[in-house]
Amino acid sequence: MNKRSTLKAVAAAAIFALAGVAHAQQTIKIANIVELSGPGTTAGTVFKNGVELAVKEINDNGGILGKKIENYTVDTQTNPGVAKGLTQKAVDDGVFAIFGPVYSGSIMVSMAESKRGEVPNFTGGEAASITAQGNPYVFRTAFGQSTSFPKLAKFINTKAKTLAVIYVNNDFGKGGRDTLAKLLDGSPTKVVADISTDAGQVDFSAAVLKAKQSNADAIFAYTNEEESARLLRELKKQGWTKPVIGETTLTGQKVIELAGDAANGAMAHVGLTVDAPNPEMLKFKAKYYQAYGSISDHNGIKGYTGVYVLKAAIEKVGKLDRKAVAQALHGINISAKKNPGVIMDVSFDANGDLDRESFLIEVKNGRQVVTATLPALNAKK
Repeated sequence: MNKRSTLKAVAAAAIFALAGVAHAQQTIKIANIVELSGPGTTAGTVFKNGVELAVKEINDNGGILGKKIENYTVDTQTNPGVAKGLTQKAVDDGVFAIFGPVYSGSIMVSMAESKRGEVPNFTGGEAASITAQGNPYVFRTAFGQSTSFPKLAKFINTKAKTLAVIYVNNDFGKGGRDTLAKLLDGSPTKVVADISTDAGQVDFSAAVLKAKQSNADAIFAYTNEEESARLLRELKKQGWTKPVIGETTLTGQKVIELAGDAANGAMAHVGLTVDAPNPEMLKFKAKYYQAYGSISDHNGIKGYTGVYVLKAAIEKVGKLDRKAVAQALHGINISAKKNPGVIMDVSFDANGDLDRESFLIEVKNGRQVVTATLPALNAKK
């Protein structure tokens, strides 16, 4: 190649590079790295839908700081190794923020990559250990176990003196089981059965039999959505009539659909429900149904509100600076009145854990019925 050709090639490359920068400056690129296959399909798909619904709304209303959001979605296959690789690629592609994974085991592995790239990473994972790592770029879109379980433990104390715990043997399940055990230690409720199950487990007959043989006053069930439905059906089959108590994954919309009548009577503390007595939540429920022809569970709300949290933080900073946005999120208080998309007032602490109102619910006639609204842990008195 002669000198003139070389100069032309360099000039052309410079033009394309500048064009790429100009394009990047016109959009806010986010990656949706979620479970679209494998055991996490339900959670990941609904989370993805929530993100996409928020992105469309925001773009239709002028974007953020006048810039539209550019969103793409990839499938982790509910595999932590795949999630890590996809996160690494998203960071290398220069995304502004990452949403997902939803499963705790995957975000525990993948968040090292978003930290490396200084990219804000919003996750639906609930394991207490996620935000205990000191990663300044990871933020929850739902309660972590350290926030939700104190409320749950108080509720269990009012329902049972003895408790059988049935949990899934992964980061999510073990984290919940360990957190609850610490909270119940020295309380009026004693754990009399500790029953481990596997992710994706189909047959829960042995687990239910162990719970029955313990003669516990109630069962605490902490498994993923599909397993929760199978567990509830087995409990009904074996004639269990005592309380079944759990967290959000016990009484989600998909669980109710899969378990049918067996879900009736299940009780839970939930951070998010489309049946909350909140006008903005009811609007979200209707918009989601119109867009997807189904009722969203908590995962859809996680994805939807997460995008609006990012919007509020960018607008607070006033510029597209990932590091500054991550810093602004620590200690931020976001008003739902000023930012309706977050649905409920929400705050984030120094670890990336959020705090807001939550609810006690019971499944009645195939739907969640809110029995009590609980204040944020750090609500002003």
